[in-house]
Amino acid sequence: MPHSNQNFITTINCMDGRVQLPVINYLRKKYQAEYVDMITEAGPVKILADGIEKDIIRDIKKRLIISSRRHGSKRLAIVAHYDCAGNPVSKEQQVVDLNNSIQLIKKWKLFPEIIGLWVDQNWKVGPSN
Repeated sequence: MPHSNQNFITTINCMDGRVQLPVINYLRKKYQAEYVDMITEAGPVKILADGIEKDIIRDIKKRLIISSRRHGSKRLAIVAHYDCAGNPVSKEQQVVDLNNSIQLIKKWKLFPEIIGLWVDQNWKVGPSN
């Protein structure tokens, strides 16, 4: 049974500690989210876009299901960021990976809204487009 009296938002974010608080603060302010379910991996947009590491993708999906069904989260943010050690490519390639990740997760039909976020070299968070 979802926690209907609480406002959750879900994010797939890099494990990089530099991006955690900026993303949480952005989501809480922009969407008035009380809680942020944080699913972290090293370079998650690369993992999701490549589709090679099936065990990790399955685990991410399992955690998304918990957030969506048990916490009642209706919105998912997927994050890419500057200086990512897990996906050390250009911003342009990261945004391609991010968009491919969004397309994959949309197929799972867990969240009515999925947004892409970019964290820049000043740790400012904003839309990826």
